[in-house]
Amino acid sequence: MVVAELEIFHSRPVAPTRRVSLGAMALPTEPPPGFGGILLGGIIAATIGEVDPDLVPELLQLTAELEIGQRIAQPRLRYRYQEDKVGLHPSHHRLLGEGEELIFDLDLDRGLPAQQVLGAVYAAGRLDAKVRHAVMQTIRRAIRWQGAIDGDLIATLSGVGRGRPLSAFAFENPVSWAMGVLKIVPGSQASMNSKPARSEVQRCFREQLMDAHPDHGGEVADAAQRISEITEARRILLG
Repeated sequence: MVVAELEIFHSRPVAPTRRVSLGAMALPTEPPPGFGGILLGGIIAATIGEVDPDLVPELLQLTAELEIGQRIAQPRLRYRYQEDKVGLHPSHHRLLGEGEELIFDLDLDRGLPAQQVLGAVYAAGRLDAKVRHAVMQTIRRAIRWQGAIDGDLIATLSGVGRGRPLSAFAFENPVSWAMGVLKIVPGSQASMNSKPARSEVQRCFREQLMDAHPDHGGEVADAAQRISEITEARRILLG
């Protein structure tokens, strides 16, 4: 199932003109950065290593300007952004949800790395102002990324650190996911559509944290990931 997608239009690599534009966008961002922010970060992480390092400071400056809605002087990173797509060619990027797993499906064969990076950053600049800061933070994590385009990247982009990433269900239904992780039973002090009382969250957090710890019988191999999930669940319910 496609959970986020973006079309980036760009001039041919051999074309004398350097242009970038945006096509179809489906970038959900709730809760921030959402599937959309993860996709944008994945596009950047997959291509930033081939961008001239001398251009990275300008790229970071561009993220700051777009975040506050500032008018963007052109060109940037030697490319000019334009609204029309005449004469440009598309790259189609998707984030897929397969069961509980999130997978990048990136079309990186047609455009140059700088074109893909710029397209993702400009797409973030089009998002609603209330989520733009969180998404730009995700993009900055992607700019600094050094590693494979895998689960560790998704975990880092989502803001929970490295390790097995939160599932697709966690992004779509964060409160329900968090209540499941902390084993809070709906119908006592909470329902599936509302957050439980702070005291109940703290009590369940302490219980699950103790159960997960190897000193109390938790599996050593899974302890770090389990503790990370428990901590993230508490943040969601108390945030």
